[in-house]
Amino acid sequence: AQGRPTAVFTAQPGDAQRLLDEIAFFAPELQCVVFPDWETLPYDTFSPHQDLISERLATLWRIARHGQEHGADLVLVPAATALYRLAPASFLAGYTFHFKVHQKLDETRLRAQLTLAGYSHVSQVVSPGEYAVRGSLIDLYPMGSAVPYRVDLFDDEIDSIRTFDPDNQRSLYPVPEVRLLPGREFPMDEPARARFRSRWRELLDGDPTKSRIYKDMGAGVATAGIEYYLPLFFEETATVFDYLGPDATLVLHGDLDAAIGRFWQDTRDRHRLLLMLDEFPAL
Repeated sequence: AQGRPTAVFTAQPGDAQRLLDEIAFFAPELQCVVFPDWETLPYDTFSPHQDLISERLATLWRIARHGQEHGADLVLVPAATALYRLAPASFLAGYTFHFKVHQKLDETRLRAQLTLAGYSHVSQVVSPGEYAVRGSLIDLYPMGSAVPYRVDLFDDEIDSIRTFDPDNQRSLYPVPEVRLLPGREFPMDEPARARFRSRWRELLDGDPTKSRIYKDMGAGVATAGIEYYLPLFFEETATVFDYLGPDATLVLHGDLDAAIGRFWQDTRDRHRLLLMLDEFPAL
């Protein structure tokens, strides 16, 4: 009512989704979003599902637009999810770009931007974070979008933008513009990869050349599970509280102390296990 963003921190991820459904019934005028968990465990050797990354980036973008169109009035955040460090807001702003119908578009530059933003070049677009180029047609599946888009170029001008069905690849309805969020929650350009390797050498013990993650980063490969090394990409990271701002109203739902305690205990246990596996590979 005061025009301030509100965040509800829940003990369990399931509570956040349940509240989202209930609030939509009692207050349908509110713009509510869930900031989802990665649904992987700390130090896992596989990455979160691309749809979850897409939803997280879209939620951060909407939090930053509070009070504006497509912003977020109320954000539901599982307690353990709120503990993770995030990319600073400047990263999201710097790697998000828009284009509209009848706008001039340099295909070569667009492909470079997409690669820099972490999008994957594929033969057929089916998932968020992918793009394909077929002659004058460019198919894009922006992160945070419910549908992919087909951009039709006439020379160097955007002639039309239409959504399409990723299952049958058929065009659907026209739209006036497209917003492209970053393809990942961290940058993969050369300066960021150099910073990653420098901070790795500074903060982690052992010979870095024996680490698969370190070597993959030198080759420009985002290794599965790289999300848990996000702080190495940035000089300074952020938290969800930085995105919400100092005027946000915070609501606690459930036994957060117990949930956070279990998370930290599980994290410590998994870290000790990894150290043992490093020392005794035969295990």
